[in-house]
Amino acid sequence: MPSQTATQENSAAGVIPAAPWRIQAVSVLPDYRLALTFRDGLTGIADLSAIKSCQNSGIFGLLANADFFAQVQIELGVLVWPNGADLDPAWLHENLGTHKTWSVPF
Repeated sequence: MPSQTATQENSAAGVIPAAPWRIQAVSVLPDYRLALTFRDGLTGIADLSAIKSCQNSGIFGLLANADFFAQVQIELGVLVWPNGADLDPAWLHENLGTHKTWSVPF
């Protein structure tokens, strides 16, 4: 079952991320994919399945575990995981603006 999180649940008290490329909502989909909604209304799917075969993934290595991958949260408009891994929302926004489904390279 897909899980969802929204910015309101994970914001620092009193701080509202205003940039249009900040992530507003994320849903975990099967096969290491994330459905994203940005503050400006842009939506798309980030396919992170390449993490499963990456040899030198550093801090992102734990994301190859499906249960850990599903622990993604939004903090101030940024996707983060419990180990400190994060993805730049501006980079995601730029690539999802031209492709509704984008395979994130690792």
